[in-house]
Amino acid sequence: MTPPAPPTEPRLRPWDALRFRDYRFLWGTGLLVVISLWMRILATSQWLFDETGSEAVLGLIGLVQLFVQIPALLWGGAVADHLDRKKVMLGAQMGTFGVLLALGMMSGAGVLEPWHVYTAIGITAASQMVSNPAAAALAPATVPQRYLMHAITTTTATQNVGMIIGPLLFAAIVNVSGLTAAFYVAAAVTLPSALLPQLIGVAGRAAEATAGSTLARMKGGFFYVVRHPILPGLFLLDTGITVVSFYREILPALVRGLFQGGATATGILGAANSTGAVVGSVVALFFAEFQAKGMLVLYASLAYGIFLFGFSSFSMLWVGVIFIALIGGADSVTVAVRHTTVQLTTPDNMRGRAHSFMVLSATTANNIGTLWVGIWAEVIGARETMFMGAILAVVAAVAVGRIWRPIREYRG
Repeated sequence: MTPPAPPTEPRLRPWDALRFRDYRFLWGTGLLVVISLWMRILATSQWLFDETGSEAVLGLIGLVQLFVQIPALLWGGAVADHLDRKKVMLGAQMGTFGVLLALGMMSGAGVLEPWHVYTAIGITAASQMVSNPAAAALAPATVPQRYLMHAITTTTATQNVGMIIGPLLFAAIVNVSGLTAAFYVAAAVTLPSALLPQLIGVAGRAAEATAGSTLARMKGGFFYVVRHPILPGLFLLDTGITVVSFYREILPALVRGLFQGGATATGILGAANSTGAVVGSVVALFFAEFQAKGMLVLYASLAYGIFLFGFSSFSMLWVGVIFIALIGGADSVTVAVRHTTVQLTTPDNMRGRAHSFMVLSATTANNIGTLWVGIWAEVIGARETMFMGAILAVVAAVAVGRIWRPIREYRG
């Protein structure tokens, strides 16, 4: 007699991670953090531009952030694997709250100066980088392992929604009440993002927290990632396609070169990209139980390069809207798989550092990509630059997939 087949677990629905109370608190925290972040970015940059009228003054924001983000990120990853992650998030977000509140008070009193704003940007950029690894490392403890990709993808989708809500909220507040009110509202949004993680019931500290100095823990995290069979290949894949095509910071120049458009076209394309990212995150949820996740990230990376061909090949804005939305969607799938792989293949006492090195790789690639695209667009033109980027992105996806066998074989 044939034995009965073992019962199969029901297929997960896209929103199933939200069934878990602890995850809901972490999810809400992530949404508030992104809304606050974008309000801070827009409020500080708008204040500087209104005060000085200088594009170069805005350009210095990138230098300030780059200077503080790398050490803060590495330190934050080491701290997240040693201290209570909920307390790390509390300290980081309360720091951001205090800075935004101070900006509102100084702006209202008419004593705010550019150096105050740069200092605030540096502090809040650092606090964001400290909080990020702690939140990411806490996520696997809030849901069963089967739900982890759903949780990470839901968080990614929600953060993309926050990237839409934040600018819209900023615009509405400034239009009605001015920049000072925007600083106060950003502070008000930040405060609950510090408090919500404290309601999470699971332990905030890694079960086997790493001992030793912070520098030793950072070094240990680096060597763990380097020796990992999959992570270096995933980080290299992301770097390979991002460096040759990063478009977000330089979108106004691309809009002018590709579509002969201005600020309105830039806004339309930016919104389309964010919308595509949200849709891509939802699509990734339906692949949560797809076992060949290594091949999934390779397919999504290849699709990213192919969509770049379309984006660089047409002059009609509506076609550009379609392709930049597809680019955002493909990128969201790669992000979801990459984040999930880091969490699933890394022990709890190393997750903060592994995540920090992943973010470090992505942030560095973004900055180099902005420089690459900007220089080449000036030399050979925006269309030619993006077409070249499409070719190199496809080559990078194929080459990494061919060379890095553990990625092709990864099942998760």
